[in-house]
Amino acid sequence: MKKKLWLVGLVSLLVGVTACGQKNTSSTSKSTDEKTEVTSDKVIKVASHMTPMTDIVTVASKEAKKDGWQVELVQVNDNIQYNELLNNQEVDANFAQHEPYMQKYNQEKSGNLTAIQKIYNAKVGFYSKNYQDIKEIPKGAKIAIPSDVSNEGRALAMLNDQGLITLKDGVGFEGTTKDIEKNDQEFEFVPIDLLNLAEAYNEDDMALVYNYPTYIAKVGLTPDDALFVKKNVDERFAISLVAREDNQDSEKIKALQKAMTSQAVKDYLEKNHQVTVIPAF
Repeated sequence: MKKKLWLVGLVSLLVGVTACGQKNTSSTSKSTDEKTEVTSDKVIKVASHMTPMTDIVTVASKEAKKDGWQVELVQVNDNIQYNELLNNQEVDANFAQHEPYMQKYNQEKSGNLTAIQKIYNAKVGFYSKNYQDIKEIPKGAKIAIPSDVSNEGRALAMLNDQGLITLKDGVGFEGTTKDIEKNDQEFEFVPIDLLNLAEAYNEDDMALVYNYPTYIAKVGLTPDDALFVKKNVDERFAISLVAREDNQDSEKIKALQKAMTSQAVKDYLEKNHQVTVIPAF
């Protein structure tokens, strides 16, 4: 009888210990899940494309870390994916474009992207492998311009400013080749994707090539090598931090904006990219 009682007591004790162990394990698991959730909520995903944009995100990430945020760079290899990722809520922000380009994406894709902060102005220009002065450019010469509407208009506006063509009054940077009123030199305009404009520079029959410093660097050139550059800074085309309408006021975006406009970022631009860009904040 005593032996049976002893066995019953032992079983009860084991059951109690097992139950306690399960309870503690469940509690530990819940605590870990909560910790993971908090950590994940402090991660800011930013889609970007090329240097110096990607480098700026890296510099900003170090500043954000001081405030407890982790900035994760999501690098893409074209001018489409960074907007697709943001519009589909796969990233929190992107940094690779100016506002007119973003607005064109919104129109074409029913996007809800919004420009949050201007970061820098790129020194855009026209480059020529064969000519040292615009007066040397022959009649009927080919001129490479961007194939996307927002950058095409900007390129044509620069040619208008140089007196190479005349655009309709009031067109500004929103013009297309259809808005050219005078083309006395009968220039042929060749639309090329931004990613391929640098290669056009080496084509023997291409008299002028429009480009950004980011892309023309592929062939070893800077704005100092341009035949002419945009004379005045046009803030509408500043490369900007972009978010969505639904998250533009979130803590993540506020923290990212603070980091992107930090003194560390400005110092980086002024020290490493003074030939190619001008800080916009």
